[in-house]
Amino acid sequence: MPLPLTHDDPTGFGPYRLLARLGSGGMGTVYLARSAGGRTLAIKTMHSRIATDTAFRTRFRLESDAARVIGGRYGAQVVDADPLAETPWLATEYVLGPPLDEAVEAAGPLPERSVRALGAALCGALGQLHRSDVVHRDLKPSNIMVTAHGPKVIDFGIARALGDDRLTHTGAAVGTPAFMSPEQATGQEHTPAGDVFALAGVLVFAATGRGPFGNGQPADLLYRVRYGEPDLTGTPEALVPILARCLSKDPAERPATAELAAQLHDGGGEFADHLPDAVLALIGARASEVWQVVPQRLPAPADVPATVPSADVPAARGLTRRGLLMAGAGSVLGVAGAGAGVWAWLGRGESAPGPTGPYEKPTPGPSVSALKKKRLDSVWQIQNGGTYDEESPDAPFVLGGVPVVVGNTQIYRMDPASGAVEWTADIDGTWQIASDGERLYQNVRVAHYDDPDSGIPRDVDRFLARVDLATGKAGKHLAEITDANFGGIDSQLLAVAGDTAYLAISQGKVKMYQRQIPWAVTAVDLTSARRPWTEQLPFRSAKSDQWHFLAAKVVGDRLLLLQEMNDGKVRIVARDTRTGKVVWDKPWDVGPTAAHHPLTADGKHLYLGAGRLRALRLSDGSQAWESAPGKSYGPPALKDGVIYAVQKGLGLVGTDAAGGMPRWTEKGGDGAQASPTSRPVIGTRYAYTYSKSEGVLRAIDLASRTTVHLYKANGDRFTAVEQSKMIMASGEHFLAGFPLQ
Repeated sequence: MPLPLTHDDPTGFGPYRLLARLGSGGMGTVYLARSAGGRTLAIKTMHSRIATDTAFRTRFRLESDAARVIGGRYGAQVVDADPLAETPWLATEYVLGPPLDEAVEAAGPLPERSVRALGAALCGALGQLHRSDVVHRDLKPSNIMVTAHGPKVIDFGIARALGDDRLTHTGAAVGTPAFMSPEQATGQEHTPAGDVFALAGVLVFAATGRGPFGNGQPADLLYRVRYGEPDLTGTPEALVPILARCLSKDPAERPATAELAAQLHDGGGEFADHLPDAVLALIGARASEVWQVVPQRLPAPADVPATVPSADVPAARGLTRRGLLMAGAGSVLGVAGAGAGVWAWLGRGESAPGPTGPYEKPTPGPSVSALKKKRLDSVWQIQNGGTYDEESPDAPFVLGGVPVVVGNTQIYRMDPASGAVEWTADIDGTWQIASDGERLYQNVRVAHYDDPDSGIPRDVDRFLARVDLATGKAGKHLAEITDANFGGIDSQLLAVAGDTAYLAISQGKVKMYQRQIPWAVTAVDLTSARRPWTEQLPFRSAKSDQWHFLAAKVVGDRLLLLQEMNDGKVRIVARDTRTGKVVWDKPWDVGPTAAHHPLTADGKHLYLGAGRLRALRLSDGSQAWESAPGKSYGPPALKDGVIYAVQKGLGLVGTDAAGGMPRWTEKGGDGAQASPTSRPVIGTRYAYTYSKSEGVLRAIDLASRTTVHLYKANGDRFTAVEQSKMIMASGEHFLAGFPLQ
């Protein structure tokens, strides 16, 4: 439960403002925070008194690295971190759900179906770590958050790479005695088999409400772990032999995570369908708490902090299972997408509004000032992870009116009218999906095992395949990406045009999640599986975790690329699609974040914002036209021969694409609040711009050039789905739909 800030707590870390305390211990404090765009975050910090210790700082950095390895599907997605700050901090998503120990304490032991689904999902999480040669070493109920979409593993404070003993001492037992393995209890090497032992203990706890070795003093627990037999009394009968094998004193006798997952569950159904109603109500209550938090700070000297009141959310009789998740002032389906407008109310210390009514069709108001008093809602909003910042800026993809959202570990097809998810499919990382405008392609990872039970592949191959838009499944392998000489285990699918795919591809061995050198850019013929050309890329540091390219687009016979160099600067590179040779190469004086937007081009020009608005000729890269000096623009959009972009301090403007002459300017003065970092959406009647500071999506009448509607909104990307007359707003943890007119 969130607690008020103390008088000496900082106001924030980096760009994130603190709202409340979530807890504090011997190592540091965890805060509830929000970003400027309204995203809810948890920020973990290290106490200043131990931050001067190099070993503790190293451990904190390794924790950040391990959290990035597990990713947002199985863990709390890392948003930002500064392990070198005076007070090191780590910002992650705020997980909407209770810890497993609190869930069991409040709702009682879980039924067998829940334990099986929980165990299989946790096998996936541990498998993700183990494939990257990382072990958790402290898996326990309090480190597992239960959400509607599956469990998330947190707290990697003592996780480490296999074979790395720099932060441990011989004979020292590091971990939680009630759930550590016998080998860990004696200070020996903790392998993936040790995590399996701990997982079995967690599942016994979930099924019975107690650990397999009971409670007591640490010394007693360590003795029982090393020499005693686990107590499986009360464990469902069918699970006893499975968990007993996992709790074997001999690590070699324990199953690998892949085998254990298959024994526990077939993976069918949604995770929420396997949870009891009481746990679903707890998840809904955790989501509701976020809406109720009002930032408070205790005066100095601080007395015992009083908890901030939060809504009590019982499971009301007659509620559907979806209703259990939506109980309270907020809902799991809405909290993650809480707009900046809502946070503006919270920031002023006022209570957040309750749930709004059904969607109200927008009608023209008498004035902008009147509209500001009544902001319209989205047509729908759901908590499904939207497209990540590291993903291709062209995602979500719209193919024949069908939007496909690309997350960190999944893609899913949406019904743009209702927000319903029609199918989901797994992927294994960012930049592995691309589209030619009609079809969707995937860079598919295929692992080969000498011993399938080990969960550790002998090697990995990658193939290009077409994705079936009806099911989300990858079809037959069209072309192999990896081979013994070329490498290609790590690769970035840049673009597809016609029957050719373009990739950035590694030519060396990849360790963990690092981008290794050397690299090349290559073309792959999807009909013959041949590579017409391969061109080397500049040296890339083995310590770099950045992709070579920020955006890519094929226009005619040009492959246009925004390439991030080793010094962090961005260059615009045009390659001949027939030969791969660089036709022209120009510097672009913007940072990588400002450049990470879809490329806007037609048959003659590439159009750039993020500073002056200008057009470069595709033929040779020379400048065709440029806006007047002293003005700054956001990323541009092209519609009917007009380039639209937000001019900083003015609003939306339109410029003739051919000659650069002004064609259209927003009136009324409201556009001054529009965010120049967001790309506008252009409809047939209205144009739409986003104001992050106000938390609104603004509809501007193209005829009168004035704002006629405001929608409460939040998001990183706004995508037009013209066939359905909808706009999709995408953030890392939510999606929303707005009318497109």
